[in-house]
Amino acid sequence: MGLGQKQLDFDLGDEWNGASSPTVVAAVEELASAAGAEARGAVFTRPEVVGFILDLVGYTEIRSLHKCRLLEPALGRGDFLLAAIDRLLASWRATTNGGSVLDELGDAIRAVELHRATFRSTHTVVVERLEREGLTAGTARALADRWLSQGDFLLAPLDGGFDFVVGNPPYVRQELIPAPLLAEYRRRYPTMYDRADLYIPFIERSLSLLAEGGSLGFICADRWMKNRYGGPLRSFVAERFHLKIYVDMVDTPAFHSEVIAYPAITVIGREAPGATRIAHRPAIDRAALASLAEALQARTLPKVGPVRELPGVAAGAEPWLLESSDQMALIRDLERRFPSLEEVGCKVGIGVATGADKAFIGDYDALDVEPERKLPLVTTRDISSGEVRWHGQGVVNPFADAGGLVDLRDYPRLRRYLEARRQVIAKRHCARKAPANWYRTIDRITPILAGVPKLLIPDIKGEAHIVFEPGGLYPHHNLYYVTSDEWDLRALQAVLLSAVARLFVATYSTRMRGGFLRFQAQYLRRIRVPRWVDVPEPLRAELADAAVRRDLPACNRAVFELYGLSHEECAALGGNGD
Repeated sequence: MGLGQKQLDFDLGDEWNGASSPTVVAAVEELASAAGAEARGAVFTRPEVVGFILDLVGYTEIRSLHKCRLLEPALGRGDFLLAAIDRLLASWRATTNGGSVLDELGDAIRAVELHRATFRSTHTVVVERLEREGLTAGTARALADRWLSQGDFLLAPLDGGFDFVVGNPPYVRQELIPAPLLAEYRRRYPTMYDRADLYIPFIERSLSLLAEGGSLGFICADRWMKNRYGGPLRSFVAERFHLKIYVDMVDTPAFHSEVIAYPAITVIGREAPGATRIAHRPAIDRAALASLAEALQARTLPKVGPVRELPGVAAGAEPWLLESSDQMALIRDLERRFPSLEEVGCKVGIGVATGADKAFIGDYDALDVEPERKLPLVTTRDISSGEVRWHGQGVVNPFADAGGLVDLRDYPRLRRYLEARRQVIAKRHCARKAPANWYRTIDRITPILAGVPKLLIPDIKGEAHIVFEPGGLYPHHNLYYVTSDEWDLRALQAVLLSAVARLFVATYSTRMRGGFLRFQAQYLRRIRVPRWVDVPEPLRAELADAAVRRDLPACNRAVFELYGLSHEECAALGGNGD
């Protein structure tokens, strides 16, 4: 089939017949014609990193690559594909007996691309590359037609049994996927769970197409390795595959453009589970990466070097813990000995999201509503110093204390205020979904929370930033909060400022570019603490005093004593407990 004839054609008689739905086909066409790289999740990989991944999966010229099968599920502009072709041709020329090029190479590669313009461009580049390698124009085009197909990798029929799957799967949030297509993906892929991004089903299907003993090598965001939506995919990997290699790529120039997400390289094999080899932040240099690839694949690891090995990383749906072995041992010991934060009477929550901050939030004194219909609001700006310094913001509260929205007829000032901003407020998704409740904030506001003492924690930080708020302010949605009826919050503040709490968050959270941690509720809830009744009186005072003074070494000393840590465990946290 020539390039001009390539279409999104599906076999209506097999398991992929859902793609024949007109709404699904239209949605696929919408993405195939999308103009922007962002909408397609297109991020292009540097050639040094491409070569590194091909080395890690074993796609090297010393093998008879023309007897193997390689799949690239999102070929883009050919970063992986062209490098693989170069290695394939070199290997074939070293071992060929002069047979037909199409017969010997025709099944060696399969590459798929949804975006039509990108596909055509890369198809042309592949043909030109093959012609430069000495193939006739007809053979080059025929081979490119065998190797490349334009369509949706998640829907297109494909024969499995690939020895290698490599690439950089598209990073596309659910909001950018047309609803009919998203529903079809969910129907086909059990790992498309919760808020999963598009790369999740890409990984699932790619793994499903691996031959026994085959290897997948991807570079993509690492969020699925620890967060909620990655649970089903982690379970899928743990049950059927071996997480062989993990390379942390934070703050490395792995791509041609900057990315916010925290990237990692994973090599997963269709083989019995085993230990995982781990490396961090390699230099993006061909020689350095070639050396690291050798170290990661060595039969035995030296005691000192850039590579370490951890057993049992993939354990069901549990987050992958990829820190040092001594830190992992400490985490497991604390989890065995102590209850979680919420099990000791603490509540972890997040502040209010309004969906239209410019309408609902403003200068507290200037908000022209009834006094009982507004609350003082605390934001990240108010706690940037480590103490609360309120800048006078407030939030309009449309909720009755007993639950449900207030009747605007009972609050004429509130009604005038909201009606004046109705055009902005009513545009929100929650308002369109329930027009009668057009003036509600996305999150329900519970005024009692404002008066309760609480610890405030910004979402993204390089280090723990835990601020005590004595009561009187309502948290904004970019702040998490902790309240407790049992623990003294000043003492708890010392715990959350400590290296122990940071270890829990660093272990379970995903990181952002620059190494910043996500101090989200799901990770804060992982922290283990003793019950307050079990904390001796002198230690209670020591913890609270250290927090009030914001003396981090003193917090660590008191917290290390609280947990009964040994000298070696303190050292694993970067301290000595003295």
